[in-house]
Amino acid sequence: MDLEAFKASLDRDDPPDGLSVGLQALWHQAKGDWHRAHKLIQGQSDSHGAWVHAYLHRVEGNAANAGHWYRRAGKPHASAPLAEEWDAIVSAQL
Repeated sequence: MDLEAFKASLDRDDPPDGLSVGLQALWHQAKGDWHRAHKLIQGQSDSHGAWVHAYLHRVEGNAANAGHWYRRAGKPHASAPLAEEWDAIVSAQL
């Protein structure tokens, strides 16, 4: 699956089978369900999960919490538009 196919899947009611937890979280966030996305990612402690977690707190508007998760992910605190960061995270995790 590539980024365009992932984006096309947002027209569905459920995420595609076989997605990582991070991609599932990003899928739900893109569908407007931040809380479900956050609940999913809370159990993933690797760097991929931390990057998604940081992004979700950035979406939430909680810069301090986002900063914590960016540090855990080994990533600089993002300043790109949210849509660009979402694309970058999805692309990196596909």
